[in-house]
Amino acid sequence: MMPTLRALLACLALLSALPLLSGPAAAQAKQPASSTYSSEELVQQGHGFFGEVSRGLALSIEKAVSQWGQPNGYILGQEGSGAFVGGLRYGDGTLYTRNAGDLKVYWQGPSLGWDFGGDGARTMILVYNLNSINDIFRRFGGLSGSAYFVAGFGMTALASDNLVVVPIRSGVGVRLGANIGYLKFTPTATWNPF
Repeated sequence: MMPTLRALLACLALLSALPLLSGPAAAQAKQPASSTYSSEELVQQGHGFFGEVSRGLALSIEKAVSQWGQPNGYILGQEGSGAFVGGLRYGDGTLYTRNAGDLKVYWQGPSLGWDFGGDGARTMILVYNLNSINDIFRRFGGLSGSAYFVAGFGMTALASDNLVVVPIRSGVGVRLGANIGYLKFTPTATWNPF
């Protein structure tokens, strides 16, 4: 009689533990499609865009996601910049969102500070708190810095109201400095950074 009681208690314990074991998977299956992008999705998209899995890219994405959460949009593009105390940056790319589709965007901006050199970069820009696709068309200000000779990875964060953009750049060139500036996003290309 004792072995039968043990077997019954073991079965009851197993049956009561089943909902706990399947809980996370069932919860994920019931959730609607997410409007944000996970770290894994961003690293995968970056891998396809930058050409190879880079430890610098993965670390930059992980740092951004740990600080600001999962973005609800990202931009893949390219840019060029140059500076001698004052600098200019121009770029273009495509903004990807889950709910509002894709949109071609351009960015440009001035900078001022202790900054010298020039670079060309492939850029992934994580976009946070984007309510409408047209919300991207504004100025995002902040501090920036870079130091590399020939190639490097860098990440900065720029903000406007509650919107945050985090450019992650894989650059080629010679660049050294720190500056203050902004990026202005526009729907069409322009030479005017102001």
